[in-house]
Amino acid sequence: MARHVPAHRAQAAGKLTQILMPILKGSNIIVTGASRGLGLAIALELARNGAGLFLVADGTLDSLQRAAGECKQAGAAGEVRIMQADLGQRNTAEDMVGQAVDAMGSVYALVNNAGIRMRKLLGEYSGEDFDRLIAVNLRAPFFASQAVLPHMRAAGGGRIVNIASQMGLVAQEGIALYSLAKAALIQFTRSMAFEAGRHNIQVNAVSPGPAATEDNVRRMTATPELHAERMRYMVTGRLVECDEVAKAVLFLLSTDATSIQGHNLLVDGGYTIH
Repeated sequence: MARHVPAHRAQAAGKLTQILMPILKGSNIIVTGASRGLGLAIALELARNGAGLFLVADGTLDSLQRAAGECKQAGAAGEVRIMQADLGQRNTAEDMVGQAVDAMGSVYALVNNAGIRMRKLLGEYSGEDFDRLIAVNLRAPFFASQAVLPHMRAAGGGRIVNIASQMGLVAQEGIALYSLAKAALIQFTRSMAFEAGRHNIQVNAVSPGPAATEDNVRRMTATPELHAERMRYMVTGRLVECDEVAKAVLFLLSTDATSIQGHNLLVDGGYTIH
């Protein structure tokens, strides 16, 4: 979705990019769920700031290749590698980290973005629903993080950012299982930060509010009552832009965030303050 960017904001963003270029240049970063939506926006923001990328998604190979091409055009200073994988399958998250290290030699940061959601009322979930959602939204970031920690310790430090959700903090009908997984991911962020901090590894989370991804816009267009419910609590009066979430991730990966540890950064347009 195109939107007008005020001149002063564009200038500020340009200055920020110039400042951060030396920081991420030469840094290799894994981004999961990177073929579209928030994952692609994050990958592009990191590419614009000089990172080398290892993009992972369970989408089509064509979509991953397009994402890699966009990242190269955006200015990725290092290699842009891709891996088509279903992170909900056992051992895939660990294999992903191994392949990334083999391909790039080192990993400065891991962005656990891949996730799925289901809308069902309590009493309607099956055991298969539970296993699938928890596997993608919680088990995958847990084991990916666990696998990358030894490499970061050996390198003298690193960063992990988990993409959680405002729904990990509030209750709403129809998403109890999704909220459960995201709340657990936020707590896992704190626990991992507590253990990893002594090794110069920073672990934080970003919790987006209702974002203007293609899927969300399509869903809200088709369901006006869902759009009305979301907008009722948006203090900003609009959906969160994907690039706003991406810039929050960039900040947590920059040297400006060196004392931020175990934090859950809300980028939700004020959704959770009601």
